[in-house]
Parts: sequence; C-alpha cells; structure tokens
Amino acid sequence: QVPLVESGGGLVQAGGSLRLSCTASGRTSSTNAMGWFRQAPGKEREFVAAINWSGHNTYYTDHAKGRFTISRDNAKSTVYLQMSNLKPEDSAVYYCAAARSGETTAIVQALPDNLTWGRGTQVTVSA
Repeated sequence: QVPLVESGGGLVQAGGSLRLSCTASGRTSSTNAMGWFRQAPGKEREFVAAINWSGHNTYYTDHAKGRFTISRDNAKSTVYLQMSNLKPEDSAVYYCAAARSGETTAIVQALPDNLTWGRGTQVTVSA
C-alpha cells in the first residue's frame, strides 16, 4: 500500500489554477509535517511548501509565496496545494512528502531519504 497518493494534476493555461491533493494512509498520521516538492525535466527536485501537523504553521519557497497555498484536513488525512496564477515554469511533477515529526523544519531541512514520498502528479502549464 502506497502511503501517499497525489492527485489533481493536469494541463492548464498560464494564469489558471489547480488544486493538488495528497491522501495519506498506513502509518502516515496527522502528527506528521507534510510538504510539496516539484521536479521539472532535467532539474533537481525542489521544495515548494510545507505545513506543520496542526496546519497552523506553513512555509513557502519564494516562487510559491502569494500564488500557492498549502493546507491540510487531518480528518481526511489529506494535504492540499492550491496553485493560482500558474506560469509555464511551474510545469513539473509535483510530489507530496511526509516528515518523521510535526514541524515544518522537518520537511524543509530533511534529507530526501528521511521523508516518505508519493509517486507524483504531473502539472503542465501552457503559455
């Protein structure tokens, strides 16, 4: 059983919006910090946004601030990434990740091997 499953990716025109979802199962619980990363072709995976276990603390990379919003619904074991004003450079495979502890630093400062990863969802933004 895959512990994290992303959905909501697709093709959208520049300036449009998408909402990604990541549903957790198995041992991933509501006490874990969660985050979103992305990887474009030929580039390294990069951090996008993180949210702590309660949802009260969030952290964004500069390119996401003001355009993306991360949130979570612990009752549904789901984390969301609302993306607005999308640009072609936002095109990438978006991955959900779960940390081993509850605060955003557990996502932002973690080594990739210390996170639990989903399989990703493709986002393509056309010009």
